[in-house]
Amino acid sequence: MKTDYQEAADYIAGRTEGQKPATAIILGSGLGALADRITDPTVIPYREIPHFAHSTAAGHRGRLISGNLAGKPVLAMQGRFHYYEGYTMRQVTFPVRVMKLLGIKNLLVSNAAGGINSAFKTGDLMIIRDHINLLPNPLIGKNDDSFGPRFPDMTRAYDRELIHRMEEIAASQGIPVKKGVYVGLTGPSYETPAEYAFYGRAGGDAVGMSTVPEVIVARHAGLRVFGMSVITNEGYHFADDFVNNGDDVIKTAGRTADKMSLLFAELVSGAG
Repeated sequence: MKTDYQEAADYIAGRTEGQKPATAIILGSGLGALADRITDPTVIPYREIPHFAHSTAAGHRGRLISGNLAGKPVLAMQGRFHYYEGYTMRQVTFPVRVMKLLGIKNLLVSNAAGGINSAFKTGDLMIIRDHINLLPNPLIGKNDDSFGPRFPDMTRAYDRELIHRMEEIAASQGIPVKKGVYVGLTGPSYETPAEYAFYGRAGGDAVGMSTVPEVIVARHAGLRVFGMSVITNEGYHFADDFVNNGDDVIKTAGRTADKMSLLFAELVSGAG
């Protein structure tokens, strides 16, 4: 397996002319606009990278972009892989270990999520301070000690310094942000009203179908992680005519993408 990761890393390094970014970004549903801010881009479709899966979800372009953001070299995934697409957890998290081999130290993740907390409104940005994992754990199986320990600590899955820095950035830009717990589910069906209520009582503030596996593997490998969700619907309030709609999720995320892009760019500019 290590050979597969190394082959992918070597291919990417060869295509990016030896650029060595410290920060990588995973862009979720409808949030690919941040890629437009990357200058001098090298664009690599996932299908060209050895052992990478193909992104089939709506709103995911399926491209790896290497370039500069806010004056810093970055690597950005314009679209991710999901367990509900039929991929194994190893396939879902494969890019994160490739990032580790490429020298990435900071991983920024974004997603579109349903709001559980009644204080959240459609279009809000939520800094992820913690998560509840209801997906299969991607570390199940034989541990690869070259990446990390058998039992990695998850008490600080989301880096407190990066969270604090983002709060300062958001305040300076006049962009309000929430902070909360993300619940990771398998999907692909959206949650029932009873499930939304259940996850809220369990401590969740927003719910989605991604992110958590990538974060677990990133922390296992020693990467610092920052996460942010766009709240794309209000799962705590169900009017008679309310239905969850995937197209609406992407549209809402797209309308918020500029604000998130600005915040992420500022965070990258100060990342070590």
